[in-house]
Amino acid sequence: MQQIDVAQVQTHLFGLLEQAARGEEVVITKDNQPFVKLVPINQNQPRPKFGSAKGLIEIADDFDEPLEEFRRYL
Repeated sequence: MQQIDVAQVQTHLFGLLEQAARGEEVVITKDNQPFVKLVPINQNQPRPKFGSAKGLIEIADDFDEPLEEFRRYL
């Protein structure tokens, strides 16, 4: 994790952005206290497609039948 004071950010901004884009944690400090953290926006992560889990889950035919333990309450 790299820490840099807010006063030095302007002179090192491009390098800091490159580090964050590579996944490195970059913390900008102010008065020796953490102020902000640079993180990349991950736009390359694919979204799941609708229906992509089809066939992975199977529901039993008696799914909605009452459980044996509760038959006396029916």
